[in-house]
Amino acid sequence: MPRARQIIKLTVLFTAIGIAAAAVIVAIVFRYEKPIVLRGAVMKQDSDPRKQSPITDAEITVTRQNHSIDAKSDFSGYFRLDLPRNIRRGESIILHVQRADYAPLDLPEVVSDKLYIVHMASLHPDVRDQPKGPLIAITNVFVRYSTETVATVNIGTGVKTFQVQNKGDVPCQSRPPCSPDGRWKAAIASVSLDAGTDNVYEDARLSCIAGPCPFTKVVSDRSSDNGRKIALSVLGWSDTTTFLLQAEVFRQEISGSVQESYPVIFGQAMNFTLPPSAEGPSIEAELNGTDIVFPIGPIPILSWANCNVRVAKDQSKSYRCELKPGYRFP
Repeated sequence: MPRARQIIKLTVLFTAIGIAAAAVIVAIVFRYEKPIVLRGAVMKQDSDPRKQSPITDAEITVTRQNHSIDAKSDFSGYFRLDLPRNIRRGESIILHVQRADYAPLDLPEVVSDKLYIVHMASLHPDVRDQPKGPLIAITNVFVRYSTETVATVNIGTGVKTFQVQNKGDVPCQSRPPCSPDGRWKAAIASVSLDAGTDNVYEDARLSCIAGPCPFTKVVSDRSSDNGRKIALSVLGWSDTTTFLLQAEVFRQEISGSVQESYPVIFGQAMNFTLPPSAEGPSIEAELNGTDIVFPIGPIPILSWANCNVRVAKDQSKSYRCELKPGYRFP
């Protein structure tokens, strides 16, 4: 009997040690396991991909056990949510998304590595879909700015829009093109500009103006030796995105200083870019037939539109303006 009791005691002791060791291992793994990061993009809801403008400063919130994790979308609509370690893959969560002038959303989702694409419905639908009313017409819009050029003349701006057409969240399965991490099916679109004989391009800039912009990448950027031609290729691994390519056209003639370019308008959104050398920019437009000049400061403020600006590393600037209620583009 004493020997049997001793065996029982040893069995209980070793079992307790095993349980304690397992608990320590679980605690260590839990401590050092990388937290899950949710990545996505917020854009305007529209059946036309060209009008799915990125939404800046949308507030994205995940609430769990009276604790909130918050993020804001940037100029491109991108957001990132760093989840706490106690939230695991496969768990159900609610993404709460809100932004002034848009209907708030509560989206039931499952925690995973997918790209979370959010479409928000505007509380002020496209004015062209509304009945006729006392709306102020914004017409003949162009951007004017000055630059210092030496022995060359800016004779215009080359402009072209193009789309990378793709369907998001489709596994690539090793059939290129794929996303940079090899997980998702992707597509590549190319675009080129030709300045014409004796002309050259300078200050080329590429801007994503609609769709899930954060999930795109320039994979080829080349120009001819003399600067006459520009060619770009863009990879996209989520839904369809729309890009705007602009570049200043120069000719070896007497230099000029005042430049003009025309923004690209889709629905209620106006997009344009300015080169690093642009000084004193302004928007000129007709409001119900009256010509008005609107200077553009470091923070663009217009009485008839809400504008956001992003400054690139080369100091070129991308602008996106959405009409305020009561105004319309023709």
